[in-house]
Amino acid sequence: MRINPQQLPQQLRKGLAPVYIISGDEPLLIQESCDQIRAAARQNGFAERELLHAEHNFDWGLLLASAGNMSLFAERKLIEVRAPSGKPGDKGSKALQEFAALASQDLILLLVLPKLDKSQLNSKWVKTLEQHGALVQIWPVSAQEMPHWINQRINAAGLSAEKEAIRILAERVEGNLLAASQEIEKLKLLNSDGTITVELLEQSVTSSARYSVFDLIDRALAGEAEKAIKTLQGLRSEGIEPPVVLWALTREMRSLLELMEKLNQGQQLARLVRIQKRQPLVQNALNRLTPNILEALLLKARAVDSAIKGGNTHQSPWNGLMELTLNLSGQKSV
Repeated sequence: MRINPQQLPQQLRKGLAPVYIISGDEPLLIQESCDQIRAAARQNGFAERELLHAEHNFDWGLLLASAGNMSLFAERKLIEVRAPSGKPGDKGSKALQEFAALASQDLILLLVLPKLDKSQLNSKWVKTLEQHGALVQIWPVSAQEMPHWINQRINAAGLSAEKEAIRILAERVEGNLLAASQEIEKLKLLNSDGTITVELLEQSVTSSARYSVFDLIDRALAGEAEKAIKTLQGLRSEGIEPPVVLWALTREMRSLLELMEKLNQGQQLARLVRIQKRQPLVQNALNRLTPNILEALLLKARAVDSAIKGGNTHQSPWNGLMELTLNLSGQKSV
């Protein structure tokens, strides 16, 4: 069964499926869809959750081992697999099909993938999983659709907005849904009468943080290590949470890996990076980074994620983020 994110809440109310595939390239919508599935699972007694990162050289046998390793104190288990490449290979395809036969009312698979192309959607492993559950396809929000999307989010937040204010906000976020969502939350705090006006939007812009996660990424891509670290310190002082920074850094690393692969296939950078002002920044990063370096950085990012969640008490999350920022900027760790 294939559904869109808007249909997911209704599907979850009808009952949990043994398998959920979340596929797309919009981090905010992917996160929200996963959150809905996790919340529904908790409400239905799935007290145990295991997270597997299926990156380069992942042992797919761990998936089947996890399925057979149910906790003595948890009758139901959710296994979440994040596969950033979207290509499990022969071993992964076989393991996923075997898991589909094991999935049940007490065992759920949540598989998070990037956007799948036509050949991937028609592959045997996707079709097998789809027969056992739901494939949630998340499509990008186009520039033309962005004002309507923003208006929907504003209404969902219990607010209304002037048409011009929506237009200005859509231009400001440049298609970034996470940035739009954050702006709406900030406007909700500033608002007193339920209506977002152009004046309120301008006030929000004026009072916004001097440092943004997107500035951090741009400075790191440009190789401006000192400025990137200063931005990171500014984000910390202004109360930005470590998971937000880690998400942005990790997303950029995976994006660079994907770009390298597509460039090696003969595709053009200008077609792959649609925002023109970011093209020289990305090219700068591609000139000094290699797939091996980026893979190593993703492993470091996992350690930072563990530190954020309290699993690695020997590392400060902010120290780990500083190291990642330096490395992405082309500098060695301090």
